[in-house]
Amino acid sequence: MPTVSAHVALTLAQHIDAVFGVMGNGNAYFLDALEKQTDAVFTAVRHEQGAVVAADAHFRASGRIAAGTSTYGAGFTNTITALAEAVQAHVPLVLVVGDEPTSGPRPWDVDQIALASAVGARTYTVGRADAAATTVIAIEHALTYRVPVVLAIPYDVAALEAGDVPEAPSPRLPAPLAPRGEFAEGMLDEIAEALRGAQRPFLLAGRGAWLSGASAALGELAAATGALTASSALGRGVFPESQYDLGVTGGFGADGAMELIRSADVAVVFGASLNQFTMRFGELFAPGTRVFQIDTAPAATHAHVGGFVRADARLAAEALVARLSPAPTSSPSSPSSPHDFGDSPRHAEADLGSTGVSSPDSEVVQATGQTRAGAWRESVDVAAARAYAPGDELAADGRLDPRSAARRIAELLPEDRVVVSDGGHFIGWANMYWPVAAPDRMMMVGTAFQSIGQGWPSVVGAALARRDSTIVLTSGDGGGLMAIADLESAVRAAAGRGMAVVWNDAAYGAEVNLYGLKGLAEGPMRIPEVDFAAFGAAVGAEGVVVRTLADLDRLATWAAEDATTRPFLLLDLRISGDVIAPYQQEIIRVNS
Repeated sequence: MPTVSAHVALTLAQHIDAVFGVMGNGNAYFLDALEKQTDAVFTAVRHEQGAVVAADAHFRASGRIAAGTSTYGAGFTNTITALAEAVQAHVPLVLVVGDEPTSGPRPWDVDQIALASAVGARTYTVGRADAAATTVIAIEHALTYRVPVVLAIPYDVAALEAGDVPEAPSPRLPAPLAPRGEFAEGMLDEIAEALRGAQRPFLLAGRGAWLSGASAALGELAAATGALTASSALGRGVFPESQYDLGVTGGFGADGAMELIRSADVAVVFGASLNQFTMRFGELFAPGTRVFQIDTAPAATHAHVGGFVRADARLAAEALVARLSPAPTSSPSSPSSPHDFGDSPRHAEADLGSTGVSSPDSEVVQATGQTRAGAWRESVDVAAARAYAPGDELAADGRLDPRSAARRIAELLPEDRVVVSDGGHFIGWANMYWPVAAPDRMMMVGTAFQSIGQGWPSVVGAALARRDSTIVLTSGDGGGLMAIADLESAVRAAAGRGMAVVWNDAAYGAEVNLYGLKGLAEGPMRIPEVDFAAFGAAVGAEGVVVRTLADLDRLATWAAEDATTRPFLLLDLRISGDVIAPYQQEIIRVNS
């Protein structure tokens, strides 16, 4: 007869096809049932944190929910940092864990429900009679609220016979949040009017816009208004017309692009939280810019927002496109559309007066209900505005300049790449120099919770989610060492479809930049230079120490080889710590 653990495994496998974890006493029966009785794919990692990280990266890369699993006690506590990251990043996943017996805790048990709650994750505990239903409820909660959930199996319940697995309903998913009420509709009218009258319209989108499927609608809106566009770090590639896109905002943005954004007179933000980094610590927009935000958050998320609509990004973008569409042709005696530019005195007063600009350029030049669509974006050199400093081959200290290395790597990387990033000072280089095709092809696991050491297991989840893509890890030496157990997992899971770039400056670079410059003792901030190439070779990868740009030629030949026969490639870049990323210089300035 099926056990309680089998009920969990069989029900979970109806909705989740990828499970990552470490086997132990608390989840042994669950993994046995998963392996023998389902088609779900289990991938072992070497540290329990990696189970959650891999499931997190799997969702970010594919949009499909995955699961992690660990035993109770020490196994569960090892997952907490990654669980906190998934909560902060709004990533749905299910963590299946063993738990203390129903009779009470043993000496090695901890209050797992309290620990999960402390980082924002809810726990569902299964019983003998309700394991299947509870599993569905847990999945539904994760998908509805975009958070990780813990599904706990008490130790004395795990192997109990529970009868045939009942048919459980599919998880319900909420409908996209539509704009509701006269205030929301009125604000959409106001945004449309502002965009009509804007001389320099700008659209900003984040990961929320991508998750809502807003890309096509945002492209239509940008075309209708002639807006320049940009994205948050997690939303890159969301706008379909890259020739008018200024790239990433904030500290990862190019100076020229940020100057153009600051000159915008109207800005509309879709599905981006407007955190301090995206907003350049409050300096992204000029004081005269009218800023509107559309988000599913309960209220505007930055003080500079002057108008807010709570709604799904796609639905709101489509509503704005409809408002800005050409009005039907009517006879001279027929009333014009209330949304046509010039019909509302409120519009002219609000839009021209708000920027302090009075110009003939603001007049409509087409009888289509649109402004001079494209006038601003056609007049600027977007490619030049997006340009970053090229860097030198070697920095003053004789080590590799990370800017020139990043540029050269970008020229050689396979086009089908999915980039996964650990946390640390080095995150600036990939975010600035390595373009990606869509938001699900660049993920930063760890940055929401400001943690490092989640890079290697991110490769595992992304590799399972995108089986036809090349997975590229960017990591520092500090985070790379912290998660080194799952270097083996990454090499095993991705094989020839995987590679890693380790920015090796023999230091915790962010700490050196922030605190070493203040005169604090640097001994704790330094790391003896580690041979990551040798680490890679030890677990079946090909490791290459890179001291000059010429050493990157191996990446060119590797990219041309058959992915089914080539090895996982690990590039150990011996970079200079003296070259500080612009985003870090911004943080130093704010904190100095």
